[in-house]
Amino acid sequence: MASPQPSPQPSPLLRLHALDEEDLRLLSACLQDALLRVGDMAYIPAKQRFALIADRFDWTTEASSGGFERARAGVHFETVRNARFKGVPRDYPALALELLAITFEPVQAPGGRLLLNFAGGGAISLEVDCIEAQLCDMGPRWRVSSCPAHALDEGLGSSS
Repeated sequence: MASPQPSPQPSPLLRLHALDEEDLRLLSACLQDALLRVGDMAYIPAKQRFALIADRFDWTTEASSGGFERARAGVHFETVRNARFKGVPRDYPALALELLAITFEPVQAPGGRLLLNFAGGGAISLEVDCIEAQLCDMGPRWRVSSCPAHALDEGLGSSS
């Protein structure tokens, strides 16, 4: 992760609380392309909580300020009964991951699985009693030189 260059104008802090699938889609969109270190996330079984700290890409700043920014954010999920890691090397706490999306698979309403999907195929599955998540910007914010991009048609046949 790059060294932060402070943003010239402070932006308002984002605070979101997700209690259903629609809320979760918004929270996921705000965290798309967030960067986080393996060591900056933890499952706390005694509190039934999964928490992480990430540097989220602020998709709204380019339109309003003419530049790209990232913001430090804390995220936690409640009522977590189990956390499973696939392709996330927990022995490397400094390893940076790029979060692509958070989705929900209902199992027995209102419970199910929250899936945190990372670039490169890694994923974390959280077994939850219900959707209850919170995102809070913690500062600092800083300018970045580029916008994340994904080749959506990569590997698909050409129609031309």
